[in-house]
Amino acid sequence: MHSLSRIFEPPEEFNIADYFLDARVRDGMGGRVAIRTGERPFNYYDVQRLANQYGNLLREVGVRPEQRVIIGMPDGVHYAAALFGALKIGAVVVMVNPYLRADEIAYFYEYTRAVAALVTRETEPAFAEARRGARHLESVVVVDRADTAARVRALPDDLETFPSHRDDPAIWLFSGGTTGRPKAVVQTHRSYANTTECYAKRVLRMTADDVTISVPKLFFGYAMGSNLLFPFSVGASCVLFGERATPGALFDRIERFRPTVLISVPTMVQQMLSEPDAASRDLSSLRLATSAGEALPEELHARWRETFHVELLDGLGTAEMWHIFISNRPGEVRPGTLGTVVPGFDVRVRDDDGRDLPDGEIGWLWVRGDSRALGYWQHADKSAQAFRGEWYVSGDMIRRDADGFFHYCGRGDDMLKVSGKWLSPQEVENRLLQHPAVQEACVVGVVEEDGLTRPHAFVVPRDASYRDEEALCDFVRAQLASYKVPRSIRFMRDLPRTHLGKVDRGALRTA
Repeated sequence: MHSLSRIFEPPEEFNIADYFLDARVRDGMGGRVAIRTGERPFNYYDVQRLANQYGNLLREVGVRPEQRVIIGMPDGVHYAAALFGALKIGAVVVMVNPYLRADEIAYFYEYTRAVAALVTRETEPAFAEARRGARHLESVVVVDRADTAARVRALPDDLETFPSHRDDPAIWLFSGGTTGRPKAVVQTHRSYANTTECYAKRVLRMTADDVTISVPKLFFGYAMGSNLLFPFSVGASCVLFGERATPGALFDRIERFRPTVLISVPTMVQQMLSEPDAASRDLSSLRLATSAGEALPEELHARWRETFHVELLDGLGTAEMWHIFISNRPGEVRPGTLGTVVPGFDVRVRDDDGRDLPDGEIGWLWVRGDSRALGYWQHADKSAQAFRGEWYVSGDMIRRDADGFFHYCGRGDDMLKVSGKWLSPQEVENRLLQHPAVQEACVVGVVEEDGLTRPHAFVVPRDASYRDEEALCDFVRAQLASYKVPRSIRFMRDLPRTHLGKVDRGALRTA
């Protein structure tokens, strides 16, 4: 087995608050715009001073190095400052969706043993309700309450950064699984810097002139990297807004802030294309867009390219490896594929026994590189199954073609064995999406009365009154083998989603 080339080797004493923020000020970039908001722009000096004040606030409420701090805030400058402030005192940031229900937040309180939570008046009610009975939580700080804001302003705006070790936990992410409670993925300072060097700088080719904007929010590791850490690593800027991204609002912000990089997901790609005035909206500032989180159907990719004339880079990443490790490249996009391996990573397609498979065959995804997590918090058995030596073994199934491009086939538990043959749900979904009546589609395997698994489709039609199941099945049958044709098609108003916004295939199997 060949050795893996290392792109970046941080020193043992290494804190990503310094790498992403303080170093920009030392580099003479303090006056450059770091964050663009509807309120006003904030430069790197502004963010550093506010981060130092948040770090001093967390110290005042008793947070110590290595303790966990939950951030339950909408996107904005205060979110970024709180993140860096917690890291600067050596604390560990726990990323959660700020709009969870109280019972879901109570789970995170107990599971993470966080000692503090930073929230806003908007998100406070659920976090305060969940606090009842929390055994470890000591403080819920409402950062935009008048007394807290005055307290933050009065605190010193200088702070010495804690000398973390490169392999210390830095930020906890959560797996995007569709069954059971979310598992915490414990990621290190090294991981965040490594993927920045490998992917942001060598694939996205981020420069100080870039402006990023994101559909997913910062609690999602994909967005935190692409719309905060990556631009900060080169002195660029990001557009942050707390409101949920809708197609119309996103078009408006792109036209106002003129970003160069759009961070998106397939669901929003589809929604943007469905806007009646999509073709007339001005996306000319964008040099590229990225898509991740779910498989991007080739049909959707083609429609994007024809409508907006902006390169769309599909890619694959996981919380366990923090971010993207397979990606298309600017100028080298091959629709329908995930692209090629990001420099600094090694990806293999392997069988059930861990043996490499030849090009063209479907197998399990194995990946290694310096962004591998330490493991799952309090899940030793699952950690041992997923983290094998230097490799992370995901539940994804892929194949590599003769040109070195990877194709996503589906999650292992989503792949179907029909008539003794593998069936990728994405292949059938892509065909359904080619029908003019279909807006969204999801295909899952359902165990029928005879004990055999067969594909069943769930479709969101463009016209709510459309119900021609036979026509859609004939449309699939015209291009795909008969065993791939859905045994039934259920029409829905929308598809269920997980806490990360992905289609909840588990819920559909039991629907």
